[in-house]
Amino acid sequence: MEFDLVELSRFQFAMTAMYHFLFVPLTLGLSILVAIMETVYVMTNRPIWRQMTKFWGTLFGINFVLGVATGITMEFQFGMNWAYYSHYVGDIFGAPLAIEGLMAFFMEATFVGLFFFGWDKLSKVAHLIVAWLVAIGSNFSALWILIASGWMVHPVGAEFNADTMRMEMTSFLEVVFNEVAQAKFVHTVSAGYVTASVFVLGVSAWYLLKGRHIDLARRSIAVASAFGLASALSVVVLGDESGYSAGHTQQMKLAAIEAMWETHEAPASFTLVGLPNQADRTTEYAIEIPWVMGIIGTRSLTQEIAGIDQLVEEAEVMVRSGILAYDALQTMQEMRDETPEAVRLSFEEHSEDLGYALLLLSYVDDPREATDEQIQAAAWDTVPNVWVIFWAFRIMVGLGFAFIGAMAYFFWRASFKQMQFPRWALRLAVIMIPAPWIAAELGWIVAEYGRQPWTVDGVLPTALSVSQLTLTDVWITIIGFVLFYTMLFVIEISLMLKYIKKGPHEDVEETERWMQRHHHRLRTTDGKLSFANPAE
Repeated sequence: MEFDLVELSRFQFAMTAMYHFLFVPLTLGLSILVAIMETVYVMTNRPIWRQMTKFWGTLFGINFVLGVATGITMEFQFGMNWAYYSHYVGDIFGAPLAIEGLMAFFMEATFVGLFFFGWDKLSKVAHLIVAWLVAIGSNFSALWILIASGWMVHPVGAEFNADTMRMEMTSFLEVVFNEVAQAKFVHTVSAGYVTASVFVLGVSAWYLLKGRHIDLARRSIAVASAFGLASALSVVVLGDESGYSAGHTQQMKLAAIEAMWETHEAPASFTLVGLPNQADRTTEYAIEIPWVMGIIGTRSLTQEIAGIDQLVEEAEVMVRSGILAYDALQTMQEMRDETPEAVRLSFEEHSEDLGYALLLLSYVDDPREATDEQIQAAAWDTVPNVWVIFWAFRIMVGLGFAFIGAMAYFFWRASFKQMQFPRWALRLAVIMIPAPWIAAELGWIVAEYGRQPWTVDGVLPTALSVSQLTLTDVWITIIGFVLFYTMLFVIEISLMLKYIKKGPHEDVEETERWMQRHHHRLRTTDGKLSFANPAE
């Protein structure tokens, strides 16, 4: 298969982004779980909870460090491989990333150091505050990154400046409170909480199967199953909110997720499974559930959801409108201050569709010279790969419901069956460990690959966003990334397995002191005999 510069650059960014996203969900979730465990330790003063905090905190630290290393690469790529994108929208896209680095990342990195080296230097309450600040910093970091990503999907609070030929921010608050960004944030962090819960559950189940660290494993399962059940339910609810948001901000993506080629009468049905055929524009062997898609996408039973064919027709109208904006813009660039007022008014009227005219640059040097066939082809370019989006979404959703079932079962056993777990369930928990990462990567594919052919939806096509590099330049960096990331992956897995096999650090002296105090309280309370040993 031969790659052109755009495809190869996209491949590189997808590879590095998906690799980086292997670390993000676990960091988000483990930071919260560790803080919860330390909270219980401070409240109860029981050494087992300190051991749990230190053990899971160690695994969090390994994952955090390697996640940082891969995340830095991501931001450098915008300037190296996507220079025109950075020039065109950098004033807007760069602001949330700068805030993430200056506020969230520095906060997170500072308190991570205090968390690991402050156990014997800080009071229990002070160290607990540090643990929660690490968790808050991790989630703040995700917030600002997803604000930037959400703006690419729904570019509000900005407008094109014909004099500078760039997009410029008009409202920082609109960018921050972008409905797509907020929906993506809560959905993504909830998915991270599920990932960490499944990880803690699976590792703890492995300990129980091996008969090691029984107390730690059972308590970890209790915390992970409760937190994971709430998080898994949240993922479904918040995913539904993302679907509603897409119903009026990303109609083409929603139609592709559903493989809805034609607009049907309201309320639209949800296709449970099927085989989309993009060439014939049909979905074969479709099994549909009535009304569900209409409720998800519109929150009503009377509003239609546009099909792909209708959206392509609308895109063709916007391409033709964009050509008028492009023509006016070229005139403005040539005549500058002498531009007739009618030309400026024409540009203002059609400027929102300028990005659609830019799609024609893949077919012709000057969009004003495009033929009807080229305009129609550009309109059809707005349709992403339906088969990939359709199945990525369904596998992700199927795994999400599986997590709800698994967490509910372990929560029930932990709460009402004295933390006794069948061996088949423990084995299943171990096998399930990779599943949330698969779901997270599929979610990334739906979110980002489903936006194509746009880098910024409706504003900047991906084909125009790349740097002027040679294929050799990109291949060299891809090979370098593959070698470097493979090394990091081996280090990550090796360290994780090493510390999991090693198990928690057990402070024997502290545990013995606590047990002595505990037995003393039981012996002396109201003059009664020890509950632990009533025969005494």
